[in-house]
Amino acid sequence: MLSYPGINPDISVWKGQEITDFQEELLVKVNGRLSEKWFYTHIKASNPSLPRIDVLNMLSKFTGYGNWDDFRFKNADKTGLPAKTGKPNSVFIVIPLLLLVVTVVLFFIYRMIDTQNYRFTFVDADSGDPVLNGNIQVDLFLKGESPMSYTCDKEGSFVMRTDQNKIRMVVRSPYYLTDTVERILKKLNRTEQIRLQVDPYALMIHYFSQTDIKAWQKRRGLLDKMFSENAMICQVPDPKGGTGMELYNKKEFIDKLTMPVSSLRQIEVLDTRYDSGQIVILRFKVNTSKK
Repeated sequence: MLSYPGINPDISVWKGQEITDFQEELLVKVNGRLSEKWFYTHIKASNPSLPRIDVLNMLSKFTGYGNWDDFRFKNADKTGLPAKTGKPNSVFIVIPLLLLVVTVVLFFIYRMIDTQNYRFTFVDADSGDPVLNGNIQVDLFLKGESPMSYTCDKEGSFVMRTDQNKIRMVVRSPYYLTDTVERILKKLNRTEQIRLQVDPYALMIHYFSQTDIKAWQKRRGLLDKMFSENAMICQVPDPKGGTGMELYNKKEFIDKLTMPVSSLRQIEVLDTRYDSGQIVILRFKVNTSKK
């Protein structure tokens, strides 16, 4: 689909590149052609003559109708004409119909211009580098539409298409704080970076899990402060086999981490939720592929 930003909404003043753009749009959409002379004969002239029926059929198809008769039938109530009449023979009939066709054409062109693709890339707020963990979840909320969910690509980006000028999204990613983002969309700047703040507790848990047991024991006090007393801690099942889902309370989780036979190594944090600065929900998995 072609788009031509900045096109003048008044077709009667089109010239040069604007006419060329419209000719290309007709060719792409209905494989039709109109000469530049046609514009000066039927649009710019003070007393326009009646276009040929094949041209009226082509313009009707361009605007989504089967042909000229279909257009007249479905718009009879707007023009005040019978749904099926004889061949037009009056300028007072032709001009309103022609203006209606032009209005519909301009509406379709406007919608094509107004609906654009927008790319959002998520970057680390501290380093400015793209977040490349491949697990950024975006819940998108558009006015008048149901929420839509996206998963970013390996470059930390996702592309959305809309004609709205304001959006709201909730962004979740391991090791980054969940954030609600609102943006005013700019038609001339359709690529934007959004900064995500690091989740320090999630990073600390991941880092601690890779250190020796003695280091964990020294950090029991810190772990105790990080978690709420009523924290719900969930280990998701290993897709490659092993144990199923396991639930821990705060004490059980810290105890298991600091036991000499602890199996909780190489923790990968999937989700953290906070209340009053403490973790109330933690979801994680153990990466069994790393030893």
